[in-house]
Amino acid sequence: MYALIEFKGKQYKAEKGTMLKVDLIDAEPGTAIDIDTVLLVSADSVKVGDPYVKGAKVSAKVESHGKDEKIIVFKYKPKKDYRRKQGHRQNYSIIKVEEISA
Repeated sequence: MYALIEFKGKQYKAEKGTMLKVDLIDAEPGTAIDIDTVLLVSADSVKVGDPYVKGAKVSAKVESHGKDEKIIVFKYKPKKDYRRKQGHRQNYSIIKVEEISA
C-alpha cells in the first residue's frame, strides 16, 4: 500500500516504514504529525482525489533535522568584471511514515 501526498508544496510517495526528506518542519524530533493532503491511495484498488482523497490520512513521525550539501551559486558577466559567488545549504527534516489510512 502506498500513497502520494502533498506536503509543503511538494509531492512525495509514502509507503509504510519509508523515510522521507522534506523541507524543514517546526517540530521536535519524535513528534507525530498527520498529513491529510493525500492525492492518491493505492491498496487493493486505486483511489484518486479531486484534488484530495476524502478521509485519507498519513501518520508520520519526525526523526531528525539537518542541512543538505552546500551548493555554489556563481554569477558572472563576461568582459564586465562582474563576479558573485554565494553558497547555500538547505535545511531539511527526515520523517518516517508510520501508517496510511484511507
